[in-house]
Amino acid sequence: MIDAETAIARCADLVETARRLGADAADAVTRAEASESVAIRLGKLEEVERSEGESIGLRVMVGQRSASIQTSDFSRASFEELAERALTMARLAPEDSYSGLAPQDRLFTGEIPDFDMRDSHEPSPETLREAALEAEDAARAVTGVTNSNGGSASFSQSVAALVTSHGFARGYEATGHSLSASVVAGEGNRMQTDYDYRTARHRADLPTPASIGAEAGRRTVAKLDPVSMPSGPLPVVFDPRVGGGLIGHLLGAMSGPAVARKSSFLLGKEDDELFDPAIRILEDPHRLRGLRSRPFDGEGLPTVPRALVENGRIFGWLTNSASARQLDAPLSGHAARGGGGSPGVSASNIHLAPGTMSRDELIADIEDGVLITSVFGQGVNMITGDYSRGANGFRIIDGRIVGPVAEITIAGNLLAMFRALVPANDLEMLHAVNVPTLRVDGMTVAGE
Repeated sequence: MIDAETAIARCADLVETARRLGADAADAVTRAEASESVAIRLGKLEEVERSEGESIGLRVMVGQRSASIQTSDFSRASFEELAERALTMARLAPEDSYSGLAPQDRLFTGEIPDFDMRDSHEPSPETLREAALEAEDAARAVTGVTNSNGGSASFSQSVAALVTSHGFARGYEATGHSLSASVVAGEGNRMQTDYDYRTARHRADLPTPASIGAEAGRRTVAKLDPVSMPSGPLPVVFDPRVGGGLIGHLLGAMSGPAVARKSSFLLGKEDDELFDPAIRILEDPHRLRGLRSRPFDGEGLPTVPRALVENGRIFGWLTNSASARQLDAPLSGHAARGGGGSPGVSASNIHLAPGTMSRDELIADIEDGVLITSVFGQGVNMITGDYSRGANGFRIIDGRIVGPVAEITIAGNLLAMFRALVPANDLEMLHAVNVPTLRVDGMTVAGE
């Protein structure tokens, strides 16, 4: 697989080619990844997979017209053809007064800081197999587990580079390790399935495979023999592994492109007190070994740690250059690039600060409610904020978790849910978006 220096050089070649052929401005982004994974099922090797891929995307501007194109062919002849095709497309595209590169005086400069994103240890296929087997064995050893969907372990390496025609040229490398296990409990109509997984930049930051497997087994057995529950307005408690989805909806509504399209339920509410003043939602793109750490965004602007929500209010919109121009809003350093196309937006390493109560204290005064551990369905309207999801979890009676529930629906409006949100103190920094257990009173639960 190519390294960061090679990726930068290829981007520079493609940008120079586009400029030579007539582009007024251009940028190119290269992404490369190599991964290896091993899957075990019922103690036997089921799959060994190795994949490698490299792609480069070019965006060209001709006046206020632009076009994007992508290829995995890195030959010089391909670059000539790619640039010519992109320029032909751009000349036929409609004018867009908001498109263009990021302001040159705002670009990231200096040395790239070391966020410790790259693990020098590459596990062998045998090591991955042993880890997958250990995870599955631990899950199958849990009393009540009757079958297995398998255990897996994987390792990946990635490279990202961005070059622009107005002077930006940077890249960085990262690694990833992951473990997972998924099993089945019960027989026939009683069968339930669940999982556990973990991903980290460094192998040393992963828990043991046995702990992953044991947690997968425990979660699965706990779901046996679920019932429904009466309908009505009830307190709803979100387990951390699903509570992060609420923050995902917030980030989607804070997206500058969504606001510019008038497809955000936060439109016109950017100065309102949306949360309890004690709630803080923080972003740290510079977190050491963070799953979404990055020194610069998808347009070459420096990233900045910040509070996205503080004193009950959002800081503003997550913008790229185009949406910032359209909204007359500040550039926030949130541009995101895939292999091709114009920049979107994304946030990096988000967490909701913990509260003061333990999880047990958070639910202690709930006479009748529900703890949600999984949600399904697409019932979120990002224009109105209306929220309705199918859900499974556990009923809470008199402050105690008493048994599993399934096939219920929880509903509310995200604005009201944000205002009612109360966090516990059990935050763990495990994922790209991390939250503690969250409680939201007054939601509608539809059961039997």
